[in-house]
Amino acid sequence: MTEGDDDEAPPAGGLPELRTKLDAVDRRVLEALAERMRIVTEVARFKRNERVEIRDHERERQVLDARRNLARELGLDPAPVEAIYRQILNASRDYQAALGASVYERAEPKDIAIIGGAGAMGGVLERLFRDLGHRVEIADLNTALTPEAAAARADVVVISVPILATEALIRKLGPSVRKDALLVDVTSIKSVPLRAMLDSTEASVVGTHPMFGPGTQSLQGQRVVVCKGRGESWHTWLLANLRARGLVVTEADADQHDRAMALVQVLTHFQTQVFGWALARSGISLTESRKFTSPAYLMELYVAARHFAQASDLYGPIEMLNPETSRVVAVFQQAAAELGAILSARDQPRFDAMFQEVRDFFGEFAKEATEQSSYLIDHLVERTS
Repeated sequence: MTEGDDDEAPPAGGLPELRTKLDAVDRRVLEALAERMRIVTEVARFKRNERVEIRDHERERQVLDARRNLARELGLDPAPVEAIYRQILNASRDYQAALGASVYERAEPKDIAIIGGAGAMGGVLERLFRDLGHRVEIADLNTALTPEAAAARADVVVISVPILATEALIRKLGPSVRKDALLVDVTSIKSVPLRAMLDSTEASVVGTHPMFGPGTQSLQGQRVVVCKGRGESWHTWLLANLRARGLVVTEADADQHDRAMALVQVLTHFQTQVFGWALARSGISLTESRKFTSPAYLMELYVAARHFAQASDLYGPIEMLNPETSRVVAVFQQAAAELGAILSARDQPRFDAMFQEVRDFFGEFAKEATEQSSYLIDHLVERTS
């Protein structure tokens, strides 16, 4: 046996010994991550004292570039290393926000009542405001604290109940809200609840729509739409608090919001529902179709299955109560009918024209979409293979 052969001989302990070594390395990696987060605690304190924003895009770009370069020097593939560090940076931002790194003003904490706070979204809102140092009370159907009592004494009253119950509850509780307080709703439709709040109370009013669900792992970078109602100082206060917790705020009027949601929610949910319903009626079992699954088809399956795993009484009102629903559904049906006719006629020129029309609509966004979807597909394949 040559010296080279001897160097390549496996350890006496075989695979178990190698796995033990890997476990030891992984422990050191996690210990290093824990040390990194301890340093992040000091970073958060500095940013709060010096009024530095949590997210520094330039610094993040530098970190990612440096880690990719270091990965290459160490003989590692830079792509997964970048993916790992993006997760680390996201966790760091979320931790800094939870530590109050963006809460600059030493203002007195507010008393906040979340009506419907026992629900999943109510729990998210409770954590959001508690992280910012506010005192939060929950009033729900089965709590000792009644919604009426909570609304009467709170500085900020947040209505977090199903859409179909929102308007009636606002009109019931609105007169109880103090004139110097703030009344907020978090529903997916804005025109009707905002009008109800303005009509039923003399308090300040703001309509909001968190563009994420209660299962969201991190609030960092999540979007929330804010519709001004009444009261400039409370409006400013709410914007500052949402941004301090890492949320991206989009300001819009209620009608603008509802028009946008006709695309973002109604059209998206409608096409997912049509896809799922067609699959269920196709006569081909899910098990059979998955034998031939491509990554793109699997992504569509995940979206549809996730959608239908949730409550129908959540999605129904979102789609049925939006004032633009009929219009976007008609557009969808017309597009589906025209495309169906093109396929039935095997009309390649018309198919090409359709492709070009949509390609022109997406424009430069197509490049970003290709890159991002390729990233998602690669990771999806890795997780499911």
